[in-house]
Amino acid sequence: MHIEHISRDGERWDQIAQEYYGDPLRYAPLIAANPGLAIEPVLPAGIRIIVPLLESSTPSTEGLPPWMR
Repeated sequence: MHIEHISRDGERWDQIAQEYYGDPLRYAPLIAANPGLAIEPVLPAGIRIIVPLLESSTPSTEGLPPWMR
């Protein structure tokens, strides 16, 4: 699954990664999901960018006692 993001003038890949993933260094999945886009440091406005939904890295609380959840 994915969502679409329309770039704003002057936006960068790391800013989009921060917005959707909470980590500016996780831009690699964005670039991989958009092979037709030029990899430029700064994006022009109006570019449709596919943002893949990544698995959550939140550890499971299953099996923990209620006071530790």
